[in-house]
Amino acid sequence: MKKSINTLLKHSSFSKINRSANPAVVRASTILFDSMQELASHEKKILNDKPITHYAYGRYGSQTTIELQKIIKELEQAHHVFLHSTGFGSVSLALMALCKSGDEVLVGDNVYFPTREISEKLLPKYNIKTKYYDPNNINDLKSKITKKTKAIMLIHVLGTSTNMSKLLKIVKKYKLDLIEDSCESLGAKYNKRNLGTFGRFGTYSFYYSHQITSGEGGMIVCNDTNDYNVLKSLRSHGWSRDTDLHNSFKKNYKNIDDRFLFIGPGYNVRPTDIQAAIALNQFKRLNKFIKTRNTNRNKIINFLKMDNKWNNQFSFVRVDINTKPSWFGLPILINKKYAHIKKKFLNHLSKKGIENRPIISGNFLNQPASKFFNFRSTKMDFKNADEIENRGFFIGLHTKNLKQLELKYISNCLLDIDKFI
Repeated sequence: MKKSINTLLKHSSFSKINRSANPAVVRASTILFDSMQELASHEKKILNDKPITHYAYGRYGSQTTIELQKIIKELEQAHHVFLHSTGFGSVSLALMALCKSGDEVLVGDNVYFPTREISEKLLPKYNIKTKYYDPNNINDLKSKITKKTKAIMLIHVLGTSTNMSKLLKIVKKYKLDLIEDSCESLGAKYNKRNLGTFGRFGTYSFYYSHQITSGEGGMIVCNDTNDYNVLKSLRSHGWSRDTDLHNSFKKNYKNIDDRFLFIGPGYNVRPTDIQAAIALNQFKRLNKFIKTRNTNRNKIINFLKMDNKWNNQFSFVRVDINTKPSWFGLPILINKKYAHIKKKFLNHLSKKGIENRPIISGNFLNQPASKFFNFRSTKMDFKNADEIENRGFFIGLHTKNLKQLELKYISNCLLDIDKFI
């Protein structure tokens, strides 16, 4: 076991030291430990932890998972924090805990594949309908609301936020519930309040390329104790074990072994203790990561705009004045006149060591996998997603401060775009 962990650290350290000018997004969060001494200390602490009897965090639970719970609660200012094996599992369970047959959910049309899969594949099985709205058009959102509308599924993408003040007024006016998919925005704030804590549920991801990582992992935050118990049951096969609901069901079903008392539908999206251990180490660095990435983003943009070759070749996300973002990458839109050479340009960046990726895969209805789903929409319905696909890309942001030489290299490579016209 120790040998395999040391091997992981060796590769992480190698990526950290021998990095390209701007490593891939998927390497931006993966510095798990800064030294072998830190790893050894962390490993010793885990070995000394005493197992606990409840199953709230990890399959068996430990002092590590309790410590992680405490840190997350303080960071998110939420009454209940609930770990999962993936961010996808968190989003799925939030929807299943809230909605019932006949309900409608409104979802922004710029969603990534997992949320679209939930919307188009999972929810219809329970007679729950999804409607998509234009996130840039508040009137389009209002026009989709009916008597059947149960909730708005809001996606905070790429570390930033929508205008929450306007959205919350609609939620209140129409008496809707709000689910915040903050899988890409851990640590971001609106009016000094954490994204994911405005609604009934907030979901997060600790996937490899996000603000922090536990390899895979995710969580839900909520403030209602009944919601928390429903989520517990949904997460672990639908059984009542370790929920406040257990004793009442145990009393009514005396002939059933109460260790395996199933009270509703459920899934197996429980995390493991190793995920909690890695996430604990990462959470302690979250604020430092956010600060460094925000600094690096501003440096790259300013370096570009100060260059004498700058001619508005690119545009960048405008941040709402009330938003404190938590970037993990730098999203960029190519000027429309360059859109036709985007593929050649991105290949050029890759060859130069400026690794890049699409923004949320663009319009998912253009993907070949879409043929496996009975989408009620056509790709023409998602003009914003098409625009992002045609002009957008993003590069990673380091958790270490970029040096002047690195900034100059990145700027020169990006401004090479004029060579392809």
